[in-house]
Amino acid sequence: MPKSKRNRAVTLSKTKKKGREHKEGVVNGIREAVEKYPSVYVFGYENMRNLKFKEFRDQLKSSSRFFLGSNKVMQVALGRSAADELRPGIRKVSKLLRGDSGLLATNLPKEEVESLFREYEDYDFARTGSDATEKVELKEGPLEQFTHEMEPFLRKQGLPVRLNKGVVELISDFVVCEEGKPLSPESARILRLLGIKMATFKLHLICRWSSDDFELYKEGLDDASDIESA
Repeated sequence: MPKSKRNRAVTLSKTKKKGREHKEGVVNGIREAVEKYPSVYVFGYENMRNLKFKEFRDQLKSSSRFFLGSNKVMQVALGRSAADELRPGIRKVSKLLRGDSGLLATNLPKEEVESLFREYEDYDFARTGSDATEKVELKEGPLEQFTHEMEPFLRKQGLPVRLNKGVVELISDFVVCEEGKPLSPESARILRLLGIKMATFKLHLICRWSSDDFELYKEGLDDASDIESA
């Protein structure tokens, strides 16, 4: 009996995971930066946008180095206890690398770093699964911002539309999204078409370390006292 093609094994070897060599490169890069720069910060982020972050990082490339990636790998680079920490007290930084966070090693003055992070904010279109920040509702009637060629696509997104003398027309009121509820793929596409940006890419400082000081920015840190006494 011929062998069924349905049971044929498929090899996915083309997709390579980041291996030991990559991790060692990250660890070495962090250790070199800690030795080179006088201050190290942990920062958190919301609604990460890679292109926007690259632009922010490039602004500071002459004075700073940023690291994003596995928190565990970054912790290994810094050391997680008094016995293996890279520099005295830097284990406190390691303990705060969790969730959506990264490292910044810099020679910029503290006040300048704080100002840069406090003032940075960029708006973008929300992605599927993000919570809507407001209710968006379209009212019955013509949607003149859309050309007639877009009518089939709009229908596929769930909009109750038709062509009326070459004009896209909404035949009934339609709620695109509700405040606080996750966006569906269709809602995210419609908001993009409407030019409505609901995602805010933000960066915030969590802590700062230097050879003679450690400062905790205590936003949302329930175990702050434990870290300071570590």
